[in-house]
Amino acid sequence: MTDIQQIKQISIRDYLTQRGINPKRQNTRYGLYHSPLREEHSPSFKVDYIQNLWYDFGLGVGGSIIDLVMRMERCDAGEAMRQLEQMISGTSTFSFHGNNNPIPPYRESAITIEQVRPLKNPALLAYLTERGIDLAAARAHCSEVHYRVADKSYFAVGFRNDAGGWELRNRYFKGCTSKAPTTRRGDYPTCLVFEGFMDFLSYLTLKRDPNPPHDVVVLNSVTNLAKAVPFIASHEQVYAYLDNDEAGHKATAGLKAACRNLSDQSVHYRLHNDLNDYLRSRCPVKEHRQSRGRKL
Repeated sequence: MTDIQQIKQISIRDYLTQRGINPKRQNTRYGLYHSPLREEHSPSFKVDYIQNLWYDFGLGVGGSIIDLVMRMERCDAGEAMRQLEQMISGTSTFSFHGNNNPIPPYRESAITIEQVRPLKNPALLAYLTERGIDLAAARAHCSEVHYRVADKSYFAVGFRNDAGGWELRNRYFKGCTSKAPTTRRGDYPTCLVFEGFMDFLSYLTLKRDPNPPHDVVVLNSVTNLAKAVPFIASHEQVYAYLDNDEAGHKATAGLKAACRNLSDQSVHYRLHNDLNDYLRSRCPVKEHRQSRGRKL
């Protein structure tokens, strides 16, 4: 059995990076992230690179990497340590905090898909309404996904990616079963590029058109940009709707270098973090507190 102190030395920064979660702002001492534990638009999740500790200011909780895995995987301490032990005992590219010894990368999951059905759950529809999303657009492009983590069952809005996996969202959870972009191919000369599927649904809501006459790429994370560039760059005209943060600006710059004609549409919502933030500012909706996306 691996010593608990050794497990706690696994770098939280590297762990998040392997999951495609990158800081929105950082310096040599700490990084500020969008919380991996909930939906938010301003980064309030701090990782102390020196102490190797995290703190979520929105939830008022924090701790070691074990505490983080417990919350992200919705498991107890024993299961969290078991997963982290597997990382240490495998062949890998992770690093210990303050050490260069390699340990294995995080393995996606713990998430087992149990059922996929049309989007009807009232809690999920209320969540989408809170985000300002047109439900007809959501039903056209998303599913209701029931999944299991350890011995607990949950449900979320699911958006299929090109690897056959799912991007999963509910009011309290943001995750995926595999890392890949999502493409909608219709042999159009134009292509729309979005960072996340909520941005894509926001565009459809704003345009009042569930099936726009363009090819579409949803990156699902800017870390998937390299996988999507060949398809994006094959178009005569590209419209990019990426986030107004450092990662989004870097991704847009990368697209400009690769594409013949790229129009950066983020200028139209430059006072907002992303397209969904802009949509919500136009159509504020009172939030409801309902199911936490877990089956009772």
